Amino acid sequence: MADERVRSEHERQDFIGALAKHRGFLVQTVTGLSEEQARRRPTVSALSLGGLIKHVTRAEQNWTNFITHGTSAIGRTDAASFAAHAASFDMADDETVSGLLERYAEVARSTEALIMSLPSLEVAHPLPDAPWFEPGASWTARRALLHIVAETAQHAGHADIIRESIDGAKSMG
Repeated sequence: MADERVRSEHERQDFIGALAKHRGFLVQTVTGLSEEQARRRPTVSALSLGGLIKHVTRAEQNWTNFITHGTSAIGRTDAASFAAHAASFDMADDETVSGLLERYAEVARSTEALIMSLPSLEVAHPLPDAPWFEPGASWTARRALLHIVAETAQHAGHADIIRESIDGAKSMG
């Protein structure tokens, strides 16, 4: 039993460490930029640095809500939900880099507290009915956390390319 607790503690610290690493890469992409630069879309995609930070924040919050509240936290596939998802990629005129980063840090702290307080990473909920999920599938907290790490890493890579397009700076190498 003691060995299991130690393994669980190590696994939880691994999640926190991986998230911190990839969050750091993402946050680094906006360091030293103006608000206008953070809104820029210098590649053929519609992505901006501010929009990516906003989106990753929303995605992490949604998945941690799924871990704690189940399917209803991410289960809607209506027009309003699709519009909210699309809007999560846009840095609105009234948003600032510092405000987005503050919100991201708040969500990060909440996620880390959740990781450490869950009774088990095996807590599972069914995924909602949606074309992008396997019918009848369930995800454990562990699987949802892996998804958050993957999403953060993927978008940190996008952000690195966008930053390099803006001023040549590279956050990842």
